[in-house]
Amino acid sequence: MATLTSELIFSPQANHNFSRILSDLKRSNLSITNRLRSIREDADFISDVAAAFSRPLIANERCGSWYIPPEKKVGSAYFKSTDGHTGQWRFSTRRLNLNLLGIIGENDGCIIVDSTRRGKRMPDALSKTIPIWCCVLNHVIFPETPAFHELYTPPNTVSQSEHAQIESRISEHVDSLKALDINVDALRQQLKKPLRPVWVTQESQLIPTDEIFDDFHPVICCTSSRRVLGGEMSEGGYIQGAGDDTENWALGLTPPVFWRHADTLLSTSETDLPDLVRSLVSNQVADINTLSPKQVAPCLFVSCLPLTNPSSPSICTIAIYSKTTDPESWVKSPLLMEVGVGKHKLASRNLRLALPRISAFVRQYLSRPPNSSPSDDADTRASEPKQILISCETGRDISVGVALALLCHDFDGQGDFNPQILSSSHNKSDIRVKLSRIMTKFPEANPSRTTLQSVNSFLMG
Repeated sequence: MATLTSELIFSPQANHNFSRILSDLKRSNLSITNRLRSIREDADFISDVAAAFSRPLIANERCGSWYIPPEKKVGSAYFKSTDGHTGQWRFSTRRLNLNLLGIIGENDGCIIVDSTRRGKRMPDALSKTIPIWCCVLNHVIFPETPAFHELYTPPNTVSQSEHAQIESRISEHVDSLKALDINVDALRQQLKKPLRPVWVTQESQLIPTDEIFDDFHPVICCTSSRRVLGGEMSEGGYIQGAGDDTENWALGLTPPVFWRHADTLLSTSETDLPDLVRSLVSNQVADINTLSPKQVAPCLFVSCLPLTNPSSPSICTIAIYSKTTDPESWVKSPLLMEVGVGKHKLASRNLRLALPRISAFVRQYLSRPPNSSPSDDADTRASEPKQILISCETGRDISVGVALALLCHDFDGQGDFNPQILSSSHNKSDIRVKLSRIMTKFPEANPSRTTLQSVNSFLMG
């Protein structure tokens, strides 16, 4: 008579060994090699989707960019899955993603690419956050057409009960968007039809079409990875959502570097791969677009360090460094201030103490008559408008926070310098409006919560 599995008795040491072996097997299956191969496999599916629908590819950052070769990526979106989590169902007034509307209007839609972890059919960003975004924008852009105001969610992912709960919050989201006082007429110039989400997964049947839809612009929400219901070990090395959680496996590898060296990376053994990745990361050339200053207000620009261009007599530069320095040493010249606030959360907290000095430095620069600038070229000074460049390590966090603080503290609603603004006039609503304008001009900006708390503390006391 055969022995049943339930009758087997293992020693504690054997149980420990089994656990270790299973952990080792899982770790080996989640190797860098398997992740990169899975990304390449899913990217082939994304190419098929783009060919089938003839719409431009948009990466929902950060994960989406792994599945789109840079030469095929038309833009980026920032829809958070946490905004779509059950019970949250938020519309982000910080990440408006209005940069997508021009692309959607010109191409009768777009394809937004994202992925999700093992077991899920699609990420909440695609199943709920984007549907909320589409519905809210339709309400605001087409207020006189109730037929355009319907909420659409994927029925195989969102239950009728959850759909109803999401729908009940749309009106408050519409009010929050209206409170930002955005230029709705400009949005209407970009969209002639309402937005409607459509969902595509690897389970979908792709039928090639270049159809122009009469009634709506399709926002095609494409989940790049195929769904894995069991463990990764049953999939022959395939990993669902392989491009996610890069801080745990990528060793600094980024999508542009991966796609630039994909063939080499995929043909390298697992043993040699970490050293190759580190070498490629250390030798990569910084993206030109990252280095280019981004205009976030009429005379405010942000960029990442290091400063590459020589200072112009019309440009006031504020460089935010990750080392802590004596505030008395920050002012290097009438046109250059080097602020040392430390790293990470410490930097964001120290920013609260630095902002009064930064504001005073900027006010002094903007109040100075053109002919008093430290330059011999008076004609150049008279012809060039004054500009303020704020740089930090990423060009997306602290520099954006400083720009927001200056925009609220030293400039009026039209973005003109106004030294008469009263500190008591600042409130969260005003700050939120100014932040949304910055984020609309620079969607890649990503000021941390700590940075924004420092800005709020500086402005409101």
